[in-house]
Amino acid sequence: MPPTTAPPPSTSATSTPSTSQPPKRRHDSTTNPVPPSSSSSSAAETKRARSGTSHTSPHPRPAAANPTPTMSAKVQGKRPVSEVIDLAGNTQDLNSQPGAASSFSNTARRPVSVLQTHMGPRKLAIKNLRPATAARAQGVDEYYNRTREELQNALTAIFLGRPTAQPMERLYRGVEDICRKGEAAELADELKGRCEVYLGGEAVLGGIRGGSDIAVLRTVLERWERWSEQLLQIRWVYSYLDRSYLLVGAGGKVGRGKPPVGINDMGIGLFRAVVFGSKKDLEVAALGERVLSAVCELVEYDRRGDERFESGLLKESVAMLRLFGVYGKFFERRFLSESHEYFLRFAEDRSVSSGLKDYIIACERLLQREGERCDLYNFDSATKRQLRDDAHRMLVENYSTKLLDSGSVGRLLNANDVESAKALYDLLKLSSIQKQLKGPWEEYIRTTGSAIVSDTARGDEMVIRLLELRRWLDIMIRDAFAKDEVFTYGLREAFGSFINDKKNTAVWTTGPSKVGEMIAKYIDMLLRGGLKTLPKTLLSDSRDRADAEMSGVASTGDEDAELDRQLDSGIELFRFIEGKDVFEAFYKKDLARRLLMGRSASQDAERNMLSKLKSECGSSFTHNLEQMFKDQELGRDEMASYKEWLAGTGRVKGGLDLNVSILSAAAWPTYPDMPVLLPKDVADQINSFDTYYKSKHTGRRLTWKHNLAHSVIRAQFDRGPKELVVSALQAVVLLLFNEIEGKGGPTDGVLAYQQMSKTTGLLGAELQRTLQSLACGKVRVLNKHPKGRDVKPTDTFTVNKAFTDPKFRVKINQIQLKETKEENQDTHKRVAVDRQFETQAAIVRIMKSRKTMTHSQLVAEVINQTKSRGAVDAADIKLNIEKLIEKDYIEREDGQYVYMA
Repeated sequence: MPPTTAPPPSTSATSTPSTSQPPKRRHDSTTNPVPPSSSSSSAAETKRARSGTSHTSPHPRPAAANPTPTMSAKVQGKRPVSEVIDLAGNTQDLNSQPGAASSFSNTARRPVSVLQTHMGPRKLAIKNLRPATAARAQGVDEYYNRTREELQNALTAIFLGRPTAQPMERLYRGVEDICRKGEAAELADELKGRCEVYLGGEAVLGGIRGGSDIAVLRTVLERWERWSEQLLQIRWVYSYLDRSYLLVGAGGKVGRGKPPVGINDMGIGLFRAVVFGSKKDLEVAALGERVLSAVCELVEYDRRGDERFESGLLKESVAMLRLFGVYGKFFERRFLSESHEYFLRFAEDRSVSSGLKDYIIACERLLQREGERCDLYNFDSATKRQLRDDAHRMLVENYSTKLLDSGSVGRLLNANDVESAKALYDLLKLSSIQKQLKGPWEEYIRTTGSAIVSDTARGDEMVIRLLELRRWLDIMIRDAFAKDEVFTYGLREAFGSFINDKKNTAVWTTGPSKVGEMIAKYIDMLLRGGLKTLPKTLLSDSRDRADAEMSGVASTGDEDAELDRQLDSGIELFRFIEGKDVFEAFYKKDLARRLLMGRSASQDAERNMLSKLKSECGSSFTHNLEQMFKDQELGRDEMASYKEWLAGTGRVKGGLDLNVSILSAAAWPTYPDMPVLLPKDVADQINSFDTYYKSKHTGRRLTWKHNLAHSVIRAQFDRGPKELVVSALQAVVLLLFNEIEGKGGPTDGVLAYQQMSKTTGLLGAELQRTLQSLACGKVRVLNKHPKGRDVKPTDTFTVNKAFTDPKFRVKINQIQLKETKEENQDTHKRVAVDRQFETQAAIVRIMKSRKTMTHSQLVAEVINQTKSRGAVDAADIKLNIEKLIEKDYIEREDGQYVYMA
C-alpha cells in the first residue's frame, strides 16, 4: 500500500505551481466497487488523467517552495521496461534517456502498458520519500473529524426517521476514507455503540410493558420492521466497512480470532438481545417470555377457532423467531409442551363424550389441521415431526383400547362406513399398531358369519348373504385397509372358522354340512338363471372393472367375464368348507337336472365351472361329473344312429319326434321309478327304441325315468296356436283332453280329478302338483273348478281356450321338480353312508402302508386324509375301525393295530 503522507506527483521535470483541491478518492486495483452513485466521479477522474491534468493527493497540503521534487525509480527484473505510464496518463520511455530517473507519484503502481506475462511479476523501488508537513497533517485531521461528525449526524437522522443532511455517496466515501486510514475497528465500535444505545432506550421498550401479550407481540413486530428499515439505511452508508472489513474479518483488530460479523447480523443480534436476551443466556428475557407466550396463544386461538386469531401475525412472528435464533432454543420447547397439554385434554374430552366413529373423525381432523398449520406458518420440519409423534402417542397409543374395542369396531364395520374404517386404519398405522386391528376384524367376521349360517328362517339366502358379506369385506380391505394382506389372511381364517363350526350348524337337522349344500344350490341357481338372479350388491363396480383391465384379464363389464367372477366367488366360499362330499352330491344332482331338462344358461359356463372344481379338488372329485357330459354327447350320437335305423326299417312316423338320453347308472344320481300310463304313440316309440338299443348292446338294460322327461306339444287356443314346453307328466295330462274333445254331452271337455288319476296312473301328490302347475300357476292353460290354489280330489278341469301369451313358445314349470324335504334328507343320508365307506377305505390304505399304528396315530392320520371330503368325528372313526376288525382287515396286538395281509 502506498504511503499516505507522500507529496503530490509532478508530470514533468519542469516546475509547475500546485494548487490545493478538495480531497478526492483514489482508485487502485485493491479497492472494492462503490455504489452506482460514484460512477460519475470515477469517470471524471479518468477523463482528467487522460487529458494530462495533475491528479492531486486526497490529503490536502500547502504549496511547497520547490514545486518540482522528483523521485528516482529503478525497475527490477530480468529485462528493462521500455515505458511506464505516469499518474497523469502520459507514457514515458525509460530507455530513451539512459541513467535518467523518471518522475512519478508515490501512489499505487500503475500497470505497464505492455504486459509480458511470461516475465513474471515486476517490482518498483521508490526512493527519496519526503514526510508531510505539519500544515498538511492538520488539514487531513480536520477532514476526518468533519467526516466522523457527518456520520454521527447521519445515524441520528436515521434513528429519528429523517433524511440525512449529506448525500449517501459522500457518507459512503467518508466511511471508505476512514477505513483506508486504518481506523475501521474504531468506526465499527462507534457504530455498534450508537445502535446499542438507540435500541436499549425507548426505540424498542418504550410503551410496550403493559397490555396483553398479543398486543406486546404486535408492537415488537412493528418496531422490528422499523428497525429493519433503519438497518438497511445504515448498511448503505457503512457498506464499505461491512464488505471490506467486518464480513471478511480484516481491518486490524476487527474480527481477529472471531468469526466475521456483518452489520446486518450485528443489528439483528442487538435487537434480539433487547427482546430475548443474549445468546449466552440460559433463560429468555421477560419481554421475550411475553412474546413467546403470545405466539403460543395465537396457536391456541387457531385450534379453538377463536375469532381473535390473526394468521398474518402468527406467520410473521414465527419468521422473526427463526431469524433471531430463539425458535429452537426457547419457542419450540414451549410450543411442544403446551401442545402436549392440549392433546391430553382433547383426548380425554373426546374419549368420554364421543363414540368410536366421532373420536376417529375428531382425531383425523386435528392431525390434519396441525400438519397444515406447521406448513402454512413455516414451522420447522423437526417441530412438525415431534408434534405429530406426540399427537400419535396421546390420541392413538394411549387410547388404543378404545380404538381396538371389538364392539365399537364391529358397529363401525356393520354400518359399512368405509371412510371411518379408513381413518381408523390410518390412525393406527401412524403409530405402527394397525396390525392389532386384525383381532376385532376377525371377531366381527366370525360373529356376523355365525349369525348368517345359523339363521334357519333365511336358509335359502345363506350363500347370497355370505357372499355379500365377503364382497363387502373385500371392498373394506381394498378401500379402507390399503389391500393389507394381514386383513386378507384374517378374513380367510375367520370364514373357515365359522363355516365349519358345529355350533353354528347344529340348528340344522341335516348336520354340519349345510353350508356345502347351500353353496351347491347357489351355483345351480347361477348356472340356470345367469346374472339376473343375483342382487346388484354382488356385481362388480367400476373399481373392479378398472382393476381387471389393469391386470390384463377380461373386463368385468362383459357378461361372461362377470359370470366367471361370480363363479370364482362361489368357489372361494366352497374352499372354506370341510364337507365337500355334501357339495358334490347336491351339485351332481342339480347338474343332472340342468343337463336333462336343458336348463343351463350357458354350456360354456358349465364347462368352466367343471374345470374350476377339477383345479380345486382334483380329477377324482370331478370324474363322475365329466362322465355326465360324456353321456350327453354319446346320447346324441346314439339318437342319430337310431334315426338312421328307423329310416332303414321304414318305421318313421310323423307327428312325434323322440329323443332319448342314455345315462350311466354309476355317474348319475339315483332317481325313483314313477309308474305312468303313456299315450299309445309315445309308448310305441319307446318300445321301438328299447328294441333297437338291446339289439345293439347285448347285456344292457334300460330303466325309463319318465319323471325326468320333458316335451314340446302344440296347442290350439281361441287366440292362436302356442307351443307348450312341459314335463312328461304335464304332457300326459294335457293329451287327455284330446280324447274327450267333441264327444258331446254335459261332460264335453271336462275331466275330473279321479278320472285323470285312473287314466294316467298318477297318484296322490304327483298328480296334484302336476294339475296345480297347469291350472294354478302363472301360466294357466287349464281352468280348475272351483277356483283355488290347492287341488282336491273333487275338482274338475277344462281347457282354458282364452289363454294368451306374448310368446309363441311358453314354458310351464313343473312344481314336482322342486326338491322335497324327504329328498333332501335322503341325499344327506347317502352322503353319510358314503363317508363311512371312504373312512374305512382310508383306514385300510393307511394300515397297509404303515403295518402297525397306535389308536391316536391312526385317528389323526384318518382325519388328515379325509378332511378334504368331509369332517369325520373320532367316534365315527373308532366305529369304522371296529367294523374293519370284524371283517379281518386289521387286528389289535399289544395296544396297537396291525394290518392283516
